[in-house]
Amino acid sequence: MSEVSRQNPNDEDYGDLGEKRNRRIRIVAWTVIIALILGGGGATVLTLLLG
Repeated sequence: MSEVSRQNPNDEDYGDLGEKRNRRIRIVAWTVIIALILGGGGATVLTLLLG
């Protein structure tokens, strides 16, 4: 088989695009984690205050 036919069509090289995508995913993930921690902590404080 030739070199071209053995390549996986899903393995396209997007260059800098993959790096930007990884960075965006990482930022969103950390934002969600922080929001969950703050939200959970806030709910705990409200529960303790309001009984």
